[in-house]
Amino acid sequence: MNPLELAAAVLGLVNVTLVVRRSVWNYPFGLVMVALYAWLFARPEVRLYSDALLQLFFFAVQIYGWVNWTRAEAEAGEVIVMTLGNARRAAWLAGIAVATVVWGWGMHRYTAAALPWWDGFIAMASVAAQLLMARRVIENWLLWIAVDAVAIGVYAAKTMIPTAALYAVFLALSVWGLIDWRRALRS
Repeated sequence: MNPLELAAAVLGLVNVTLVVRRSVWNYPFGLVMVALYAWLFARPEVRLYSDALLQLFFFAVQIYGWVNWTRAEAEAGEVIVMTLGNARRAAWLAGIAVATVVWGWGMHRYTAAALPWWDGFIAMASVAAQLLMARRVIENWLLWIAVDAVAIGVYAAKTMIPTAALYAVFLALSVWGLIDWRRALRS
């Protein structure tokens, strides 16, 4: 077991637990976690290039989210959550589907990616989920549930067992996050 993978997994647990609790302090942990995972996914024995690139995107969105959540908390005294309407929800889903096909095809055609279509879905749905999370939109949790379910199988297939286990915990945390944020939305 790679000690950096284990460290990234632990940081991920702290990060997502703090996101579920709507704590702005999730972001420092998330920044270190995604930096470690960028390196881990790009290693020659793993070759999950979409996931490696995704971590670089996550790094930038972590900074954006930190600023957005800090401002929201300063204005309202807590991190307020929102929801999408049906039309916007459908547009996000259509965008994810198109992006997955385009990205998966590109990875399949132009790289030696191990699982380009599954990896592409994880990447594109994660992009959308991370953007929605940074904007404090509750639907991010539904996307994370789908991403986590697929990622468990992909990482287990690549023998990244601590990461597969992490995504199993992420799946449970995502369900908790959805329930908790729905409560916060109603109050």
